[in-house]
Amino acid sequence: MAVRFTKMHGLGNDFVMFNAISQPLNITSTLARKIANRHTGVGCDQVLIVESPTENDIDFNYRILNHDGTEVGQCGNGARCLARFVYEQGLTSKQELTVKTITTKLKLKINSLDNITVEMGIPQFEPALIPFNVPARQADYQIEVDSQLLKVNVLAMGNPHCVQFVDDIESAPVNSQGPRIESNSLFPERTNAGYAQVVDRGYIKARVYERGVGETMACGSGACAIMVAAKQKGLVGESATVEVLGGPLELSWPGEDAQVEMTGPAVRVFESELDLESL
Repeated sequence: MAVRFTKMHGLGNDFVMFNAISQPLNITSTLARKIANRHTGVGCDQVLIVESPTENDIDFNYRILNHDGTEVGQCGNGARCLARFVYEQGLTSKQELTVKTITTKLKLKINSLDNITVEMGIPQFEPALIPFNVPARQADYQIEVDSQLLKVNVLAMGNPHCVQFVDDIESAPVNSQGPRIESNSLFPERTNAGYAQVVDRGYIKARVYERGVGETMACGSGACAIMVAAKQKGLVGESATVEVLGGPLELSWPGEDAQVEMTGPAVRVFESELDLESL
């Protein structure tokens, strides 16, 4: 069966987008892995599927399937691409939208087609809500990875994040240590591993080993988690630029019990058809 799709990216974090409202579609975990394969499929970090709303106060449901086929509840770069996608597909004429994933409701604002703001939600710090298997909330934690104790900050931004602050982002052990942090037994649903170098009070360099994907050019929720952790440590103010490998994101967070806002680009690369039975 041939279906239409759109390839998009946010700062290099790339997606295959499907409109499941205008065409019948059932993307399973196995099929998502095949679509995401960069050698035999279209190739992407995540497959995003837009669906009709299931609640009166939302505009769209959408599903996020990682490169490995697992479904997750948060993807900031994908949310920006989603906003542009539904607008360009003619599914809405609204420039302010509310969308829902399996875990999270997000508010999206289309400032222009290539500049979109996402309310990423309120950070969660209680271990049970992350989830993170420790007895009580702390400002900092120590976790053991390869017989080494790491000082980390742990929180959820619709998905779990484990953040480390480093002196040099380029030499950070993202790809050697990141997979071990992702699968650490303290994280029952695995975690994203973020690395941050604070350059000054308004600028952070960041890299993220994304759960179920690997290191990506950009991770929106990871950038938010890093901003939140840095503000809690007094290293930045209420707003900062977080520069991931793909470029800068503008972040703001007033403090606990407040939404994190993220602003950045969304780029449409191409549109085409895919025969799902041929994968």
